[in-house]
Amino acid sequence: MQAVLYTHAGIESGKIELDSAFFGREVNTGLIHRLLVLQNANARNPIAHTKTRSERNGSTRKLYKQKGTGQARVGDSRSPTRRGGGIAFGPLSNRNFELRMNKKERRCALLSILSSKAAGMQVKVIESFSTDATKTKDMLKVFANMNLSSAVLAVLPTDTAVFQAGRNVPTVKVIGANYLNPHDLLKFKELVFTKESLEYIKSHFAN
Repeated sequence: MQAVLYTHAGIESGKIELDSAFFGREVNTGLIHRLLVLQNANARNPIAHTKTRSERNGSTRKLYKQKGTGQARVGDSRSPTRRGGGIAFGPLSNRNFELRMNKKERRCALLSILSSKAAGMQVKVIESFSTDATKTKDMLKVFANMNLSSAVLAVLPTDTAVFQAGRNVPTVKVIGANYLNPHDLLKFKELVFTKESLEYIKSHFAN
């Protein structure tokens, strides 16, 4: 499995071999779907909250006697059936949407996405970014030379200059190679590594 290699200016310079242990796996769409659902579920921050009858203000006194009035029996004024009462089955802010997958499954799902990208010739590698390319306009020139219209740029977590230069490019998202995730990988078409970040994921996934 190979990927196109680019110079720091974004000019194609040849091919680079991709490790089949990370980019040559069988694609497991079921695991990919589970990991995407897990990421979205664990990112939820429920804020909608309705008050139950125990949280409503008001007396617990029975409104009128049980028998002899000719009306339906009734409890206190905080009953869900009465105006101003509690909500019986409304949303609660303490609801937990968290899902779990074991480490082996999560890793297999991510490597499936990487393998799918590689099989579709959507993985590209740039040798490095020039120390002069610390402005957004410089990054745009590099991306234009590489014909990137929708891409995730995976760099080392310590490449702060690249993060700052690329964060205002709407069609390219810069993330750390340690934070490869299904949402970004599936949202953007292409995946771009630097040579250093490509080596980094080998040690990262080996742990």
